[in-house]
Amino acid sequence: MEIRPATADDRSAIRDIARDAWHDTYDELASDVIDDTVDDWYADDELERALSKPGTAVLVAETDAGVVGFTHGVVQDDEGDVLRMYVHPDHQREGVGTALHERLRDDLADFNMNRMRAIDLASNATGRAFYEELGFEETDTGTVELGGEAYEEVVYTLSL
Repeated sequence: MEIRPATADDRSAIRDIARDAWHDTYDELASDVIDDTVDDWYADDELERALSKPGTAVLVAETDAGVVGFTHGVVQDDEGDVLRMYVHPDHQREGVGTALHERLRDDLADFNMNRMRAIDLASNATGRAFYEELGFEETDTGTVELGGEAYEEVVYTLSL
């Protein structure tokens, strides 16, 4: 497996992974809400902006099967935020997410980051277990609006 910086050529694979992971993970969301959110959050112009923004890392995990996961993080001041972390459902529990996290942490550390935060829907038990296994602790909650409905989020923090 290779973890590498994403390129514009990875945009379609990133969208596909996000869509498949969301449909597999978020049972409480209607299918059209997932599709609309993925289309909005992972539109070509949004991904292009992320790929060129200073203090940002967008990474993909690539195997013989192609791109199987991605992550997107950004540093502001001394805090890094994991904005996105998805592994295709067919490749979960293979170490892809851990490898992406470790490379993201290393890349963002170059920007003098002292801690990382990750935010996920509270209903995502798999995400909660993943972040807790990496040493993150639940430090806050919030809400996000998806499809006109409010959903509870959990904020995880890892001190470095």
